[in-house]
Amino acid sequence: MPNRRSISELVSHDPDLSRRHKRAEALRKRAVSPVRILLMVLMLPMTTMVIAVGVYLRTSEFEREEALIHLIAMAGCDAVEKLVPGPFVAGEPGYHARNDPDGDGIACGEVALVPVQNTLPQQADTPRSRSVGTAKFVRP
Repeated sequence: MPNRRSISELVSHDPDLSRRHKRAEALRKRAVSPVRILLMVLMLPMTTMVIAVGVYLRTSEFEREEALIHLIAMAGCDAVEKLVPGPFVAGEPGYHARNDPDGDGIACGEVALVPVQNTLPQQADTPRSRSVGTAKFVRP
């Protein structure tokens, strides 16, 4: 069986090996430092967001600037109107159905207020009833 020497014996005989081991150990300590691990964990959401936005901008049907406006409009009218004034028409960049409260195909525009008619329900002599699905609830 060959004579195996321990690392400490090798290091004591070869100064280059000693320096390499010291550099490797220092690099290993830096790689697993708690601060570096914490920084990497905190940067993960930002990295994911940058990748997702990049993929969206490349795969969107709109030009790059229009796609960015369309993406920001998902956050709401206030966010996109800080960059570009509305209104946004259906089928164009910046239009999302959730930003179109009246459903007329124009988002982030002026909302036309419809006057509410003052109509009170007529009081009937019959008991009030309410139905949910096929069940009917009668209030005495």
